Amino acid sequence: MSRQRMVDWQPTATLDILAQRARLLSYVRAFFEAAGVQEVDVPVLAAAGVTDPHIDCLQTCVNGRVQYLQSSPEYYMKRLLAAGSGSIYCLGRAFRDGEAGRRHNPEFTLLEWYRVGWDEHQLMVELASLVTGLELGWATHQYSYGELFQQVIGLDPHNAPLAVIQQKASALSGGSFAGEGRSTCLDLIFSLAVEPSLPDGLVLVHDYPACQAALARLDRDAQGNQVARRFEAFLHRMELANGYFELTDPVEQASRFDADRAQRKAMGNPDVPADRHLLAALSAGLPDCAGVALGVDRLLLQWLQLGDISQVLPFAFGADGER
Repeated sequence: MSRQRMVDWQPTATLDILAQRARLLSYVRAFFEAAGVQEVDVPVLAAAGVTDPHIDCLQTCVNGRVQYLQSSPEYYMKRLLAAGSGSIYCLGRAFRDGEAGRRHNPEFTLLEWYRVGWDEHQLMVELASLVTGLELGWATHQYSYGELFQQVIGLDPHNAPLAVIQQKASALSGGSFAGEGRSTCLDLIFSLAVEPSLPDGLVLVHDYPACQAALARLDRDAQGNQVARRFEAFLHRMELANGYFELTDPVEQASRFDADRAQRKAMGNPDVPADRHLLAALSAGLPDCAGVALGVDRLLLQWLQLGDISQVLPFAFGADGER
C-alpha cells in the first residue's frame, strides 16, 4: 500500500486552522446575536433547484423522487420571510456541481442573511461591518458597476452596443464570443479585466447591468440607466458575497424562471423545475427586504492569508472524487 493511501484519511486542514475556523463561526453567530437577527436551520434537499443557467445543482433520488441539493438556502429562507419570520440568517452547507479548484469546493459553507425593511445599501454597510470586525485593517471601497467598468475598460456596460461588448470579450479571452449574450460577455470581461484591477481590501460593487438582475429588483440609476439593485463584495480581488434588494413580484419572478429555463435549454444544460413553493410565497407576500450570501470558506481563506480553499476545509473534495 502506498504512503498516500495510508494517510488519505487525515483532514486536509491542519488542526490549528480548524480551530481558527471554529473561531470564525462563533464570531459570525455572536455578530448576528448582537444585531438581533435570528438563526434558522433549513433543509438542503428540495424538489426544485435553481434555474440559473450558470449553476448546476447536484441531484439525488429520495423515495423514488428526484431531489436537488440546494445551492443556497435562499428559497427556503424566503418562504420563512413570507411567513413573518422577520430578519434571519442561516449558516450552513450549500452544494454546486462542477465547482472544484483553488477557490471552489462542490460542498461549501454559506452565510446568508435577510434584513426586513432594508435596501441593498443598508445591507452593504452591515456586510462591511461584519468583515472589518475581524480587525485586520482592511480598507473598504465602494463603486457602481458602471463607473468601475468604464474606468478599467473604457466602455459603458449599460449602453455600449452588444457587438462592441462581444468584440471586447473575444479579444480578452482569445476565443469568439460573437454569438454570446450581453450578460455572458460582461461577466467574462469583468472577471478577466476588472476584478484583477480592484484595490486591496473589501470592495463593494453595486448597480449591476439589468441583464444580470437574477433575483434583484430593477430600477434607474442617477444617469437614467436601468440597473439591477444588486451588489457583489470582493475581498483582495476574490469574489466573497452577492446581495440583492429582493424581487417580490411573483409574476416577474415566474417570467425570469421561464427565461432561465429557455437559456438552459439553448445551452444544452439539463432543465430544472421552477420552485412553485417560492412563487406561492411571493404571491402570499414577501416583505421588502435585502439579502446577501457570503462564502465563509473564502472569508477564512483571506483571513488566514492562504492560497487554496482545501487548506481551510476539514475534508476537501479530492481530484479523484474521494475524501
